[in-house]
Amino acid sequence: MKLFKSMAFGLAAMGALTAAQSAGAFEPTKPVDFVIMAGKGGGADKMARLMQSIVEANGMSSRPLVPVNKSGGSGAEALVAMMNASDPDHAIMVTLNSFFTTPLRQPGLGVDIMTFAPVGRMAEDTFVLWVHKDEGISSFDEFLAEAKDRGSGWVMGGTGSAQEDQIITNYLNDTYGLEIKYIPYKGGGAVAKDLAGRQINSSVNNPSEALGFYESGDVIPLVAFTDERLPMFPDVPTLRETGQEFAYFMQRAVVGAPGMSDDALAYYTALFDQVYNSPEWQKYKSDKSLLGDYLNGDGLRDYWQTQRERHETILRASGDIK
Repeated sequence: MKLFKSMAFGLAAMGALTAAQSAGAFEPTKPVDFVIMAGKGGGADKMARLMQSIVEANGMSSRPLVPVNKSGGSGAEALVAMMNASDPDHAIMVTLNSFFTTPLRQPGLGVDIMTFAPVGRMAEDTFVLWVHKDEGISSFDEFLAEAKDRGSGWVMGGTGSAQEDQIITNYLNDTYGLEIKYIPYKGGGAVAKDLAGRQINSSVNNPSEALGFYESGDVIPLVAFTDERLPMFPDVPTLRETGQEFAYFMQRAVVGAPGMSDDALAYYTALFDQVYNSPEWQKYKSDKSLLGDYLNGDGLRDYWQTQRERHETILRASGDIK
């Protein structure tokens, strides 16, 4: 039975790829740069390397995807590299919400996200507030009391500046009258490691980033910034349950370099549709509490526009942009 399922999936993948190739006369002729706009070990890095392995294991692409981390400047390094790609048809990138925030914060980069090719949104990632078990904190109310008591002595670690993790930290500070100090890291993996080592007091890591330390008992989840409780953490309340109408998600999307041809975009869209529907990706989504359906084309562009406007409002309210 397992052999039949494996053969059926392999044939389906080959059929879909053949259809993609015939729909547009494009097929990679050299390794494809697979840029990751964050450091190693974080959610974006784990996701990109899993997708690369799915493509390779199932023979979905004629040329390999080559992951390369470009985390500098809260993703600015990656955005500029994509804008200047010498061969846009062989350059794709895994994005975070810094895809929206970094161009808003650094207009001098000259990056217009709407010029990127909308390959596919693979998921929306979730955020959870974590503390070390030795803090002696077991509820969100206890966290608020302790963080308020310590003031700026309470340290939150997160990925990048004025992007996802700091946006949530700013929300907690503004809403609850806290003075949490925020320290930016290049990737969520380093944040999770430092929380487990008690170099920081808390984080809002994605589940995929903190899962190993959660399973070992080093860190404790206190609240989820989602609309509903996460199946992985059924006993962890959402912030909405505490009375605050706040939820926050991060896009996990693949985009093509500005200037990518229509034929190449059609190829990569079909390729990542296969990846999205693969058993491996669907299991990863379930295991890591990833939400959201596959989006591409105009639907993904509309999503970008909405998210850019939302993040502009958030950044103006926090004073990060004027």
